[in-house]
Formats: sequence, structure tokens, C-alpha cells
Amino acid sequence: MGKDTSVIEAVLRDARDPLLEAWVATQLSVPGVRTDLLSEGELRTDSRRFLDALADAVAQAPSTTDVTGPEWAGIREHLTTLSRARATQGFTPTETATFIFSLKRPLFAELRSRLDGDAEGVVAAMWEATELLDGLGLFTSEAYLRSREDVIRRQQDELIELSTPVVKLWDGVVALPLIGTLDSARTQVVMESLLEKIVETDSTIAIIDITGVPTVDTLVAQHLLKAVAAARLMGAHCIISGIRPQIAQTIVHLGLDLSEVTTKASLADAVVVALERTGYAITRRRAATA
Repeated sequence: MGKDTSVIEAVLRDARDPLLEAWVATQLSVPGVRTDLLSEGELRTDSRRFLDALADAVAQAPSTTDVTGPEWAGIREHLTTLSRARATQGFTPTETATFIFSLKRPLFAELRSRLDGDAEGVVAAMWEATELLDGLGLFTSEAYLRSREDVIRRQQDELIELSTPVVKLWDGVVALPLIGTLDSARTQVVMESLLEKIVETDSTIAIIDITGVPTVDTLVAQHLLKAVAAARLMGAHCIISGIRPQIAQTIVHLGLDLSEVTTKASLADAVVVALERTGYAITRRRAATA
């Protein structure tokens, strides 16, 4: 381990408490600091844990210029957890990375104090510390972005599930109202939800309502036919409702064959057909006379 790294390690060990206080004060002095998202006590705890993990990593690592080695696994895990928490709490990438970069000033001050009179040693130690914190700061930004992508992906999956509700209308009849566009990923969720509901309710009729689908092209039609075929394999007959005039013209122009699928203009028409096929009929009661 080089001399500069040894100096950084010594500062992290011997001057831990004053370094921690100076670092926390620096973070709290940053314009627009988000104390509404993270209290001073929580910030102090995060900072103390990071300094302890950093001191351990510096003591074990042969160099501070490469933070990808196994000796830095602990600090990388710590920063990944912190970045994930900050992303969930609503911090921006810049605010999260500032947690690392704000350590430079107090660490530089401690290095200058320890190497007082050794100008060359101060420059070397500060350069070493700069490379170290820059590397950790970049890793923190990347970890934050990965965490945000995971959150966005999970939210998208949840929205897809919420946007494909399968409801039981009557004994043996379920309905799946679709809103928005259909793609491969959503079609898979649609088929899974529909088939699970068919099995759960022992239904023989499934209504797929596309009133909320803005356009129907070849790809959307293929996805619909896949859902119909999957339901048919489960013993359920599908009715597609919500065929508006524009959609009907589009289907004709595309040359799509929906002859084997029952289609209706409205959900109400589809419900009437479904009830008839399951042995029910809708009748209007005679209005009561005064």
C-alpha cells in the first residue's frame, strides 16, 4: 500500500469524528439540501457508516484508483443500498452523488493538516483522494440510475396488471376491458389474467372489450387473436366488443380474418349474447302503474 493511501487511511481512522462533523456540516450547507426527505440524524448515520466502510476498504485495497476489486465489495454494496434508498425517497441523481463529492473539502482539510509543511505530499494525497471519491461518486450515480430503472420497471408492471382487470359479470361469463395500446408484454399479462379468471370462475364465455383501445393494427389484431386462441384452449368462447366504425374499416383494409370470432359494437350487445349462450335472457319489467 502506498504512502498516500496510508495517509488517507490514517485520516479516516484517527480523525474520524472531526471529519464526520465537518462532512455533515458541509452536506447541510449545500443549497437546497433536502432535510424534508432525510433528517439530520439519518444523514449523520449514513455518513458515519460510509466513513467506517471506506476506512475498511482503504485498509484492505492495494490501490484506491480502482474501486472494482473484491476489497471494495463492501463499500459498493453500501453505496448501492444507499442509492436505492435515496431513489425511493425522491432524491435526484445529483443530490445522491453530492453525498460522496461533498466529502472532498473536509477530507482535503484533514490531509493538509496532517501533512503540514509537506507540499508535495499534500498534492499527492489530495490527488489520490480525488480519484478515490470521483470513482465512488460515479459508482453511486450508476447505482442510483439502476435503482430508478428497477423502480420504473416495477411500476410499469404494476400499471399493466392494474390496466388489465378481469371481472366476473355473471355465472360463466367474465369480461376483460382493455384500455390503451397492446404490445407483446401486455398481451402476455392479458392472457395470463384472462386464463386464470376463466379457470377460477369456471367460465365458458369471455368478453374482450376494446372500446378503450385507440387503434387496431395488424400487430394489435394478432395479439387479440392470441388471447382468443388461448381462451378457446381453456374451453371458453370469446366475444370481442367495442368494434367502432373506424376500427371495423381498419380491420377490413388490413384484410384480417375475424370470421371465427364473435364481434359486437358495444359491451352491452356482447353481454346480451353471452347471457343468451349461457341460458339467460334479459327482459324489461313492466313499469308499475300509479
